[in-house]
Amino acid sequence: MMKTACVLALAGSAAAFAPAQQSTGANTALAASPFAGELGAQAPLGFWDPLGLLKDADQNKFDTLRTMELKHGRVSMLAVVGYLTTASGYRFPGYPEDVPAGFGAWHALGETQDGRSILVQMALFFVLAEIVNRDAEWADTEAEFVGDYRNGAIDYGWDRFSDAKKLRTRAVELNNGRAGQMSILG
Repeated sequence: MMKTACVLALAGSAAAFAPAQQSTGANTALAASPFAGELGAQAPLGFWDPLGLLKDADQNKFDTLRTMELKHGRVSMLAVVGYLTTASGYRFPGYPEDVPAGFGAWHALGETQDGRSILVQMALFFVLAEIVNRDAEWADTEAEFVGDYRNGAIDYGWDRFSDAKKLRTRAVELNNGRAGQMSILG
């Protein structure tokens, strides 16, 4: 009896290491969406729209939401780096030491003249970044994809990438932006 129980336990535990059966196709209603094949519909979730924002949407609505997702992702990635930097104790030279890391810094900066100067500089930077990171109507360039704000000025070798490398790089940025958004939320 004991030997039989050991053999059955061994056989049952071996099944944990057997390859899982792969689905031959998505069988959800979301897979029927016209956006199921878009960049960002990646494993393990595939196309995920829990709020139904794209239920009756056209390509223009999708592009608008993708632009917002990219922008929030880029800002969140920077925010995570900034938070981790200040949380580690690093401060810029001349920056007040008594200013806490995180959201508590907003209130502390507003209490002093130097802090208010820093807040004004930040606001001006945000305005400038918002102006620069838009399609330049005056430039004779066409954006290659939603979120492409190079405007013919910055390339970093992008034009020499293969189409597969460009798609992979965009997918990595999208996923890192999603991770940044979740990270900065806490």
